[in-house]
Amino acid sequence: MSKARVRIWPDIAIPPGETLAEEIEARGMTQSELARRMGRPVQAVNEIIRGRKAITAGTALDLEDALGVSALFWLRLEAAFQLNRARLARRRARGHRSGAVA
Repeated sequence: MSKARVRIWPDIAIPPGETLAEEIEARGMTQSELARRMGRPVQAVNEIIRGRKAITAGTALDLEDALGVSALFWLRLEAAFQLNRARLARRRARGHRSGAVA
């Protein structure tokens, strides 16, 4: 007898900008200060924090330099966000409501 494999996926996709916002707040840093340290416009940092701009490999390296947090960490957050967002869109298109997928 074969058992069906059930996987549970998140019902939300959390943009990595939320983690970035928490990180800079914990450090008492402003978006302007982070942008200056990264050599990026404040608008770019704001768009990442608001979930409107993706964290690219280059941006992840800039974050690593500015914050001391691994570039791989930021890229993994971005990848997880994109994957969860795609999975949720597919689920909605197929009419699924549950987080379980066989």
